[in-house]
Amino acid sequence: MSTSSPKILLVKLSSLGDVLHNLPLVWDLRARLPDAQIDWVVEEAYVHLLEPLRTREGFKGIDRIIPFGLRRWKKHLFELSTWKQFFSFRRHLQEISYEVVIETQGLLKSALVCALAKKSPNAVVAGLANATQFSGYEPIARWFYNHPVQVPVQTHAVDRSRLVMCSAFDWPLMKRSDTPQFYSSRIKVDLLKPSIPELKTPYILFFHSTAREAKRWSNEAWIALGIELSNRGYQVVLPWGSAAEKAVSAELAKQIPNALVPPAFSIEDAFAVIAGAALTVGVDTGLTHLAAVLGLPTVEIYCDSPRWKTEGYWAYHIRNVGDIGLPPDAAELIKASVELLTRPT
Repeated sequence: MSTSSPKILLVKLSSLGDVLHNLPLVWDLRARLPDAQIDWVVEEAYVHLLEPLRTREGFKGIDRIIPFGLRRWKKHLFELSTWKQFFSFRRHLQEISYEVVIETQGLLKSALVCALAKKSPNAVVAGLANATQFSGYEPIARWFYNHPVQVPVQTHAVDRSRLVMCSAFDWPLMKRSDTPQFYSSRIKVDLLKPSIPELKTPYILFFHSTAREAKRWSNEAWIALGIELSNRGYQVVLPWGSAAEKAVSAELAKQIPNALVPPAFSIEDAFAVIAGAALTVGVDTGLTHLAAVLGLPTVEIYCDSPRWKTEGYWAYHIRNVGDIGLPPDAAELIKASVELLTRPT
């Protein structure tokens, strides 16, 4: 392996929050290996999360973002176009011979990407040797690594990725005092204004929706928080991602004065919408974590997932409330929200 400029492949395919919590590896690698080639394979739906880190003039980040269309391909498995796209992906992936492959997902699909990648004869292929609590893991994935990494069963998503990376390079383990970095401060300057005419500043985002019902916070609590913040002069905005979630947003908006149910927006649009908010409040879901990793005032609500797994620990303007089996009450959220809204700048 070249010690100063190795060719490195990161494999973290999905989902939104998982990709976000893997971003610090790019900065960690650049700090130690500024001349390395760093490529990343990611599901095509999440390419926009990586675009701000793409290498460009005056900035070294990710050299190649390699989109992976597995979710779409599975729906059209027997169509010729699907296989043409797969072979095109494989050709793109194999344009480079990698000396280090770091796979931090521990699933068969991501392990298969490691197998498909072109590698140098002595390449290190590092991945998880064991499951961690409350995270998906498929033991068969371990057989695709030549450097399986044992990690503590209770490990934050960011710390887990860093453990695998450090082991792959035989570096000392990173501590939380080595504050993870996610996006450059330049991203905020480059963001477009939110393209939602009805938005009125100052506004607060409520990300109430999540894929798992048990992780939701009660409608009654959202309404109590919304009324309090509306009375303080903030417009409450209730995004949604499906028809069912839109119905919940509409129901909450009926009972929160001057609340807004916006049109659907993409992950790409979410950067601007979140960046313009005075505060983001949300359950344990990807868009809430996006606000936290953008370095913006965020309150993360934990109802049926462990706080230690994804809590935002890297900035003073993030509040984490509740825990698995211990959903917070509205009073706790009001206190945390008001603290962030009234903190000295």
